[in-house]
Amino acid sequence: MPPIRVIQIGLGPIGQRMIRQVHEHPLLQLVGAIDNDPHKLGQDAGKIAGLDQSIGVKVVARLNDLPPEAANHGNQLPGVASVMTSSSLVKTAPLLFELCRKKLPAVSTCEELAYPWQTHPQLASQLDEAAKQAGVALLGTGVNPGFLMDIFPLVITGVCRSVESIRVERYQDAARRRVPFQEKIGAGLTVAEFEKRVADGRIRHVGLTESMNMLAARLGWKLTRAEDRISPLISHERLTGDHVTVPAGCVKGVHQVGEGYVGDKQVINLIFHAAIQQPKPQDRIIIRGEPSIESVIPGGVHGDLATCSIAANAIPVIQRARPGLRTMADLEVVTCFQG
Repeated sequence: MPPIRVIQIGLGPIGQRMIRQVHEHPLLQLVGAIDNDPHKLGQDAGKIAGLDQSIGVKVVARLNDLPPEAANHGNQLPGVASVMTSSSLVKTAPLLFELCRKKLPAVSTCEELAYPWQTHPQLASQLDEAAKQAGVALLGTGVNPGFLMDIFPLVITGVCRSVESIRVERYQDAARRRVPFQEKIGAGLTVAEFEKRVADGRIRHVGLTESMNMLAARLGWKLTRAEDRISPLISHERLTGDHVTVPAGCVKGVHQVGEGYVGDKQVINLIFHAAIQQPKPQDRIIIRGEPSIESVIPGGVHGDLATCSIAANAIPVIQRARPGLRTMADLEVVTCFQG
């Protein structure tokens, strides 16, 4: 089979890692790269991504700026778009509509796209209709939402006769993560600065609500309320990571909890805990039911690597998926392909 042609949109740290993954993937070929950073325009995407060679793909600012060789007959773009620009669906939606007009399916790490049917019902319906009219599929995915806190536990429930509750815990050492992630968890801030950024929305892991809604929808639970709470983790000593230093008494990370209720009963509990030099990181899933099941990944899954891997591995799946706005819960299984 000829490789699937990929256009990478967004060349931040995750987008750059995605370029490396696409370059190494046996089924994929990068043919376009888009970013609005003026310092990246005109540069070779491979060089920006840290590859030791040029790959002949120059960064442009818009879809319409892509060179002719990146388009097929009729000025319709080929393959699949990989969109890694924003966590906000409202900010990402105009680009997704443009991709539909170009008849280009897309995989995106926009967390709010992972399951927007409850949080953005009107926009989700509009995107679904636009994708169906264009005959393409759109998908939001990542490590979470998109896998560890929703699809992974859902698959495990396949061997259960009944499920009473689901609890997922992610304890992560943020010391080796990318700068934007360390900023997102407030590492190095004073408590007052942390609280201010929580209030204005700059500190929040986006996706717990989407994961709760996906879990509930597939398990047949009608959530009567869903809560998402954030609190700072305070360091009692000076800590250092790859890109940040945390003075004693300052914030080393975030503890975020998502809780879903049916009536007064808590049926979903999601814990997102990320800190500089977090001891014993792990991912843990606890399902109470018949049978009850506990699954633990010692050390946890590296979020940046996993996000790009699942996005890259989803490209062949989304290219042949039914048109419309899709979620990881209604696709064929996404797996690694070694060639």
